[in-house]
Amino acid sequence: MSRATLLLSAAARFGKQGLNEIVARALGRADMTRHDGDGRRAQLQRHFNLAPNHWPIAALTRQADAGDAALSAWLRVDPAHVQPDINGARLLACGDMLALTEADSAALLPALKPLFGDVGFPIDAPTPSHWYLRVPRESKLPAFTEPGDALGDDLFEHLAEGTDGRRWRALLSEAQVVLHNHPWNAHRIAQGKMPVNSLWFWGGGVLPDAVRTNHNAVYSSEETVRALANGICAVETLPPRFPGTTADVVFDLPTERDLARLQNDWLLPALLAVQHGELDALQIDFADGAAFDLERSQRWRFWRKPMTCLNP
Repeated sequence: MSRATLLLSAAARFGKQGLNEIVARALGRADMTRHDGDGRRAQLQRHFNLAPNHWPIAALTRQADAGDAALSAWLRVDPAHVQPDINGARLLACGDMLALTEADSAALLPALKPLFGDVGFPIDAPTPSHWYLRVPRESKLPAFTEPGDALGDDLFEHLAEGTDGRRWRALLSEAQVVLHNHPWNAHRIAQGKMPVNSLWFWGGGVLPDAVRTNHNAVYSSEETVRALANGICAVETLPPRFPGTTADVVFDLPTERDLARLQNDWLLPALLAVQHGELDALQIDFADGAAFDLERSQRWRFWRKPMTCLNP
């Protein structure tokens, strides 16, 4: 069975942008479901099953980056930029958003190694933007917020809480002092780049025993999705528009906000493929838990009204 699944941000992110007539009619006739749980993590867990059931993204990306994740627990400590304001400090960029080079990580990491090494958590960077702590497997790590869920927010609203989080709050404060005083940041500022003045802890855990999916291929530019799919199905770079498929394929579009482009490049071509029998089914999965399942037989539901916008 050929099926295409489009992973989109929450429907509300598209606001009241108007739907194309063909798309509006097709969605009005589609089967709609509402999944439990919302957010990016819940969306991805609908398509990838981890055993045991946890969410160790740091271990998965470490395995993809370096191939040595099996023997330890891992925590991402990605370089970040925070901007102080009257109410605190906001996370403005993290990881790949800072476009770090090998020279950047080679200059900054040595200053952090004593801080983390002294508490038994060696730090390294197999890629310039992906920094890791190697943590003993038995370590109890607090819940950390993924960077995508904190961008633009007050940093202090997303710090690890409670007794387990106290140590990590202290380590973050010390790391910020080290990075704030590092002369390499003056070099980055002179080049018109944001300084690396903080870290972001996230994704901690051990490599899962297994990751499973029903899909044959995943098209995505997002590192978490590519790490989840690594080794269990084909992983491809996201094309600029819907390419057609004869398999069960996921197209990951979490950053798309322009409804006109989404319709022209993805929804309309996919719907036409369903209409012409080239695609058996199309699923549209929103990060807020809403989902539409579309099949050719639904064209006979002529009594259903078209939708007016994507927010169901």
